[in-house]
Amino acid sequence: MAPLVETTDDVLDKAAHYADNTADFVDDLSDRVGEATEQLAQQVETIKDKVASVKDKATSTSTSSAQTAPVSTGRKLELPGRMKRTPERIVEHTGFTLSFNREHNNPNWVAWELTAQEVSGSLQRNDDFDPDPSLPENHQVTHADYTKSGYDRGHMVPAADMKWSREAMNDCFYMSNICPQTHTLNAGGWETLESACRRWAKQEGAVYIVCGPVYKGAKHKTIGKDLKITVPEGFFKVVLSMREGKEKAIGFYYANSNAKQTMEQTATTVDEIEALTGMDFFVNINDKLEERIESTCSLKQWK
Repeated sequence: MAPLVETTDDVLDKAAHYADNTADFVDDLSDRVGEATEQLAQQVETIKDKVASVKDKATSTSTSSAQTAPVSTGRKLELPGRMKRTPERIVEHTGFTLSFNREHNNPNWVAWELTAQEVSGSLQRNDDFDPDPSLPENHQVTHADYTKSGYDRGHMVPAADMKWSREAMNDCFYMSNICPQTHTLNAGGWETLESACRRWAKQEGAVYIVCGPVYKGAKHKTIGKDLKITVPEGFFKVVLSMREGKEKAIGFYYANSNAKQTMEQTATTVDEIEALTGMDFFVNINDKLEERIESTCSLKQWK
């Protein structure tokens, strides 16, 4: 016969269970509030855009320039559209913005503008990987979560892009900007693409970049000591140049494997990356321009 009075251990177990459930509920509620706030802000900006568009049409004397001009949304050109049916918490850091996914404990995407002037920065690399204090404590990935995992701490925003600011350099070493990458990819094809982006920033004056993990299938490998971090099957990167008269965009997909991968093999259209990820990139430029440059891919235009 079961005892009528619960033991101290029983009470403590129940209290721990309730505490865990409460933490998950608060975390989920916080994300939902953040999503609603961002959506409301976008709706306000959309209304402003429509008002501005009416004014522009009333005063415009040139249609050709209107076809290539970026939409004046007040949002950064590099930011993708909001994700649907995917957990995301938008986090602003110095030099970049990220969307964090609490289910995978990885970013959904990381976005930033890289200018020719920023590429000329001379700060030394930080190398201190820290938990991101902007995230709930129960989703703050640590350096130790990757130790002896067999995977590199792969930057999404590379440290070499953040040499222009000590704060930006420190922020890019937050673990929210990191994903599990094979060493072959991290030190090979991915690094080659990162270097190419810095070269393109110099020649174009500025480029807008978004990158992140790609998950395929229902089951994924995980790593982690205190948290479970999903190992992506691959990674994407999309790059935009708005140099007047030379506007263009290109996408890349790299498998998270030990195979050697070249830019020629991985280059594709932004439309293809959108189909692969379910994301909507470069939503803050003119629709006609977006449709044109996202449907074509020419690596020769970038070299």
